[in-house]
Amino acid sequence: MELFNPKSNIPFLSWRKISMTLSIIAMVLSIALLATRGLNFSLDFTGGTLLNVKFAEAVVAADVREPMEEAGYSNFVIQSLGGTTEWAIRIGPQAGEISDTLSNDVLAALQKRHADAQLVSSDFVGPQIGEELANDGVLAGTFVLIGIMIYIAIRFQWKFGLAAIAGEVHDILIVLGLLSLLRTEFDLTVMAAVLTVAGYSINDKVVVFDRVREVFRATRKQNPEEVLDRAINNTMSRTVITGITTAIALFSLFFLGGPAVEGFAETVLFGILIGTFSTIFFCAPILLYLGTDKQDLLVQTAEDPELAARP
Repeated sequence: MELFNPKSNIPFLSWRKISMTLSIIAMVLSIALLATRGLNFSLDFTGGTLLNVKFAEAVVAADVREPMEEAGYSNFVIQSLGGTTEWAIRIGPQAGEISDTLSNDVLAALQKRHADAQLVSSDFVGPQIGEELANDGVLAGTFVLIGIMIYIAIRFQWKFGLAAIAGEVHDILIVLGLLSLLRTEFDLTVMAAVLTVAGYSINDKVVVFDRVREVFRATRKQNPEEVLDRAINNTMSRTVITGITTAIALFSLFFLGGPAVEGFAETVLFGILIGTFSTIFFCAPILLYLGTDKQDLLVQTAEDPELAARP
């Protein structure tokens, strides 16, 4: 395939006006979704009640979920505690329901179908903890972006750092917009996936930027657009193979890992696709618009007057 040939010459930068327009539209739509619909925060962030319920006989998740839905409960998560007789139920604040009586009411709803249901424990988690987690997540993301900018600026040059940060904002913003659109439950696992996307995305960009630097230093006559296209073509096989192998593992997690990791797999899959797109069609055009050339990557040496005066 031509795409896997490092000597291929696909003119990626010739599509920069279309790709940049699509990226800007996607970012604006993501901002609009986050502003109007927001994220579907889980109980990790909103607070709620955690119930540990035990049954005398084995049951499946549907046997626990259906009685609660029939009783009018919503915004709850059911998880097995290592078997089929003991289950954890995380339930968010319910309209018109007092938290002190919620556990007894849920148990009564379950006992209508399973008379042997017993309440082992009940704990209330306040929304203050969720607010602290959200603040910590935002703080972590901010430090990630700052660290990336410093690293790229030192390793390459400030134009590369600016392009990398723009790409990171592009990727994370669009991923969050998709999570908002699909109403994916945003819990601690998904928050970790968003930070994973940031790491995966910057790794892809560093590989391409490294190749851009090498091509700039090795060529004399090529213009910046040709250099960027050549660098992307040279690293395309690595990008595609890495993306495919990672996606295979994530598809396995999504379809076989169960509800606990579905959100993580879904988020990172989005990140792989969007991060690969942004490296080629968003960050590279930014480097071109910033006027990146060979002079930006030359090692600057200080002039020594004494050496200059020697014959």
